[in-house]
Amino acid sequence: VRGPRFRRLKIGAGHRLDAKASGVFVLGIGQGNKLLTDLYHCHLTKIYTVGGLFGKATDDFSDTGKLVEKTTFDHITREKLERILAVIQGTNHKALLVHSNIDMKSQEAYELAVKGMIRPMEKSPPIITAIRCLQFTLPEFQLEIHCLHETQQYLRKIVHEIGLELKSSAVCTQVRRIRDGVFTLDDALLRTQWDLQSIRNAIGNCKLKVQAEIEKTLG
Repeated sequence: VRGPRFRRLKIGAGHRLDAKASGVFVLGIGQGNKLLTDLYHCHLTKIYTVGGLFGKATDDFSDTGKLVEKTTFDHITREKLERILAVIQGTNHKALLVHSNIDMKSQEAYELAVKGMIRPMEKSPPIITAIRCLQFTLPEFQLEIHCLHETQQYLRKIVHEIGLELKSSAVCTQVRRIRDGVFTLDDALLRTQWDLQSIRNAIGNCKLKVQAEIEKTLG
């Protein structure tokens, strides 16, 4: 692309992914940069699939980090893992209510809960709104985590802490974002689709649902 009109084409990044993570990564082009800011203020939930491996610990909680410990894991069962996940979800649900600043006995809270829209509308610590086990085959497991205000390193640390709670250790083998607010894997462009027509089509396909979410959340 060339010519005067495209000398200052502004491209902005949404919620970032670190070098060891993959998945949905939202970009804004031109006027889309303002929409990125609006979406940021909507504080929408993101969803990840997170892989784990029991039996070892590393200095950065990932399977590529420096090994600091090896542990046994034969005593771990799916039921024990799911009990820990239930505790994590319960603790985070309480934090969600605290940081949402909503009177839970009010009509507003009831209506928001029905719509699944209870969430902090300001910056808060990382909050997990849902967590479940997708796969469990010792020593490997995979989780689905719904969260707000997280970093990918925070999710790796969660895997590490799950290992400790189960009287073992665990490292994170994969962090993949499968949803970022209104954007899913179906909206994502593969590297082979990074061309002008595909990008234009993606913008057109996403425009209405982005505007609808912003209007619903921010008015």
